[in-house]
Parts: sequence; structure tokens; C-alpha cells
Amino acid sequence: MGRYKHLTIGEREDIMCMRREGRRVGEIAREIGRDKSTVSRELRRNSCERFYRASTAQRRYEARRERCRRPRLLDDPERLELVRSRVLEGRWSPEQLEGRILLERPDLAVSDTTIYREVAAGRLDRCIGGRRASARLRRRSRRRRSRDGSERRGRIKISHEVSERPPEADGRSRVGDWEGDTVAGRAGGACLVTMVDRATGFLAGGKAASKRKGPVREAMVAAMRGRPCETVTLDRGKEFAEHALFTEAVGAECYFCLPHHPWQRGTNENTNGLLRQYFPKGGDLGAVPEAEVQMVYDELNRRPRERLGWRTPYEAYHSVALHLL
Repeated sequence: MGRYKHLTIGEREDIMCMRREGRRVGEIAREIGRDKSTVSRELRRNSCERFYRASTAQRRYEARRERCRRPRLLDDPERLELVRSRVLEGRWSPEQLEGRILLERPDLAVSDTTIYREVAAGRLDRCIGGRRASARLRRRSRRRRSRDGSERRGRIKISHEVSERPPEADGRSRVGDWEGDTVAGRAGGACLVTMVDRATGFLAGGKAASKRKGPVREAMVAAMRGRPCETVTLDRGKEFAEHALFTEAVGAECYFCLPHHPWQRGTNENTNGLLRQYFPKGGDLGAVPEAEVQMVYDELNRRPRERLGWRTPYEAYHSVALHLL
């Protein structure tokens, strides 16, 4: 069965002319190739004092269509502001915004599909001062080329294999099991130390003066000061060569992934990808104030996560509830 097509303004003008000639409904229907019931319904709904005008009928039709149309995202200023402030400026993903709204403001429910559709249609661009909204959406990360299992960055003496990690750390059942890494800036310059709690995704850390083992170890110790720290999972980079001194200072054992197995500390790997939205590769991290770094860390800690039921790492780590919307 073919899909029903609404009458066009041209067909309505034909109906008007033939009606004025006194033709019957069935004859009009045959002339325009429509069902008799379609013409009869059109005359009944859109005639005024027994007269039928094509222009009046078209206006009434368009008004009914407008009333039936599902409201767009942009029709609601409050929803639009949430998309602008969280997705376009706060760098949330549309999925994160959808999940968090359902958790905190279900009356403003909006799907991630709707947000993507509005962006693809260019309707958000006009509402944010002409900036390209699509350029603000987060991109999927590219797949890395697979390598063999050999380590090419120089070897360090490790204390424990990742397979020796306690079951509590493997199962993410407690706060205090961390994954550590660095985010490099300009070659030979400052880097970021990232420590991510496996259970909650909470990010701690900060700047290190360089990617050498001493500054990195000092930044790791500072990041864990005053925090529960049971284990730390690291890769085998030379920057972690002073892990024994870290264990001595903090009291947490370090466990090391197999070479080129970043998924064995996947929570940290994902977080580092998010940090690249703020600090692109090759940038001079030495010129970035520590206060700005901590502001970015805090912003990431306040992004909802699907695996946390759309709570934020901050809420999960501190066992509190925030009002973000």
C-alpha cells in the first residue's frame, strides 16, 4: 500500500475551480486522481459557510501541521542552553547529556539522537553565534596499529606483573586502586601525570617539570597525598623507573601491564584521550598554569559516565550528589 500524500495547493485550486462549476465530489476525485473520501473530507474540513477557497484550505492545513509537529530541541530555550553549555562548551558527549538529564531533570528529557540530528542539520550553528557546532562534538578515537609484544622504549625493573594484582583491584570493588600514566607535551618539556581511580574514574595528578623519572615520581606522590591508595597499575615506560621510591613514600604496590597492552589500564587510557581535547599533542605544557590543569581535571571529574549510572566520578569518589543541570 502506497504512502498517503497530502493534497497540494495545486490540487486544492483544482477542487475550488471544479466545485464552482458545480461538479460532484466523485467527478472531482477522478479528475485529480484522488479517492472520493479524500475530496469529501477536504471539503468538509476546509469549507467556510459552504464555500471552499484553496488559499484558506492551505492555511488551515499548514496550521494543523504546525500544531502536530513534534517540538524541536531549539524550540525550548532551557534545553538549548543545556546543549550549549554542556555539549558545545563543557565538551560533554550527547550521550552523557541525555543520561544525566534522565538522572537529574527527567522533565527536560532529550535524546542524543536529537542532538546529533540538530547539529547535522546546522540548526545549532545559528544559535551559537555562527560557530560550527559539529566541530565541538567529540570524535571517536582512531585505532592504533598493532605491534608485537616487545618493548622499544628501554626496559625498567618491575615489581609486579598486572596478573598479580589483588582481586579487589581487578574487580573495581573499592576506591583506591589507581591507574597511572603521563600525557606528553612538547618534546623534552613538561608533561601531565594522570592517576585515575579504577572504581570511580576519578582523576588526580598534575604537572611534572619533565617526563624524567624523578619529576614524574614526585608528581605521583603529590597526587596521592591524603588519598586512599592501595595499588597503582602502570605501563613500563622509563618515567616510572622510580616506582620503588613511590611505593616507599605512599605504601602502595605498583603493578605493570604487558608491553603495548594499554587496555590493561583502559580507564586511564580513556581519560588521557579526554585530556587531549584541552591539551593537543605537541603543545607547550610548561606554559600552562597548574591552576588551569587542575580546573580541567575538575571539569572531567564532573562529566557524567554511563558505567556509573550517569553519575560523575566526583560524586562516585566522594559519595555525594551534585546538581549539574
